[in-house]
Amino acid sequence: MNDARVLVVDDSAAMRALFSDVLEQQRNVTVIGTAANADEARDQIAQLKPNVVTLDVEMPGMSGIEFLEEIMSTNPLPVVMLSSLTQSGTETSLKAYALGAVECFPKPLKATPEQFAKTVGKLGKIVLAAANSNVKAQKTSHREARHSEVQFTWNGHYLAMATSMGGIDALTQMLVDFPAECPPTVIVLQSEPALVDTFIARMAGELKCKIAMAKDGATLTPGMIHIAADPEKHVVFEPGTPPRLRMVQRDPVDGARPSATLLFGTMARAGVPAVGAILTGMGGDGAKGLRLLRDAGSRTFVEDPATATVGETPAAAVAANAAEKVLPLDELGVALMASCNQG
Repeated sequence: MNDARVLVVDDSAAMRALFSDVLEQQRNVTVIGTAANADEARDQIAQLKPNVVTLDVEMPGMSGIEFLEEIMSTNPLPVVMLSSLTQSGTETSLKAYALGAVECFPKPLKATPEQFAKTVGKLGKIVLAAANSNVKAQKTSHREARHSEVQFTWNGHYLAMATSMGGIDALTQMLVDFPAECPPTVIVLQSEPALVDTFIARMAGELKCKIAMAKDGATLTPGMIHIAADPEKHVVFEPGTPPRLRMVQRDPVDGARPSATLLFGTMARAGVPAVGAILTGMGGDGAKGLRLLRDAGSRTFVEDPATATVGETPAAAVAANAAEKVLPLDELGVALMASCNQG
């Protein structure tokens, strides 16, 4: 794993000092410079050669989004955007993902000291994962949605997926090709709930199928995608005709809540026909559960760690021998639908 050499870009001197201090406390992370605006950052990137940039969305002169677009078109680097979680902030974050940002991190501007410390404590791990991400692979993998009409008849297999860092961008690319009567789908998405809400609202106008935040008691029927992102609740599979989702409050599983391993595990225990997949992400959540699904006879897929935006979670799944097949993102979506198609 590469160490992170970080350039912190923020127009606020206080924020530059704060985030620099937080990052320096993370093992294998070094802040090699700071900049107050795009002009300074451009010079610092050329001189210091960082392998990660944290970039404030709101800056005087050239905005963070405008500078991100410049970076990704001239000298692609892993960029972690720092923004508020207001409505406009989440919309901007989705635009940042589309331009190639590895992650969008919320600025905890109105938090208690305890909440603030907990939130920014995640930043060091995110930056380290970003330093080992596949930004160029991500950028070149972007494509226009095909919106092709594929003949699809559900074969009774339930689809479960898990993703975290880089996941919103991966799902944006993949889900546009899901048919209107797609298999009943549950996705564990480790991201900020406010950002996920905006993501769902945007995708609802673009997808042929329906999409919504996972809710307790929701029935699993064709044509519906359920996104589980509540950090206070796990999502589990409850057998029945039709099966239902249950949102349960319990401790994190291997540090994750909602836990993909718990979702996969409850599906394996239910013995239902299922297809499981792990996409780009940080950490190892889901690897053990996907192995349980595979051992139960389900089909299991993993996004290729070498081409995933962040390969940590896919690599953990491969190491756990949880993957029947390892595929790049474009092929993965096709394989999932084929596995759930009667044709």
